[in-house]
Amino acid sequence: MVTKDMLIGEIIQMNEKFPEILMEAGMHCLGCPASAGESLEEACAVHGIDVDELLQKLNEA
Repeated sequence: MVTKDMLIGEIIQMNEKFPEILMEAGMHCLGCPASAGESLEEACAVHGIDVDELLQKLNEA
């Protein structure tokens, strides 16, 4: 299960579908080294993405 405080780097390694879901949500900087150290909540705040909506999509996948 994905949580708000998990790092992007951890999340993209959990499930092969997760990078695609994050990209579709507007996080196009997954390859950036700095993004791997951000929490999901921090990354969503930076990109103006609803963290709860994204969490639901990730956890449903």
